[in-house]
Amino acid sequence: MPQLDISTFASQIVWLALVFAVLYFVVARSSLPKVAQVIESREAHITAELAAAEAAREAAAAAGSTRDEALAKARAEAHKVLSAAKDAITAETSAKLAALDAELTTRLAAAEKRIQDARAQSLAQIDAVAAEAAATIVEKLTGVTVGAEEAVQAVASVKA
Repeated sequence: MPQLDISTFASQIVWLALVFAVLYFVVARSSLPKVAQVIESREAHITAELAAAEAAREAAAAAGSTRDEALAKARAEAHKVLSAAKDAITAETSAKLAALDAELTTRLAAAEKRIQDARAQSLAQIDAVAAEAAATIVEKLTGVTVGAEEAVQAVASVKA
């Protein structure tokens, strides 16, 4: 094999160095600038994407704070509406309770009046019933018939 012949090592090393140098300059002048340009382009693209992502994050944070403010405002408004509704319902309930209380007071007064009238009527009739009962008792015990006027006078004298 000729490449293992020691006498040709010097010429092989020279040709190796010459071919390496030519290939190095060809690659360094043609391919490396393209690779560097692609790397720079990618780096610029990544930087732009990172900047866009940062801007989007800031926009999202601003939108979130705007949303939070709107939500707080809506909650405050809802609280006001609920408070107003609660006050209106409380006022309406109080008015209905006052009307019902007045009606019940009127009914109670009327019932008390009816009771008083019934009591007075009962007390007025009790004398007549007592006189009649006394006349009946006297008639059954003694056999003597007592007149209505005499029985009424007897009850009145006992009552006095």
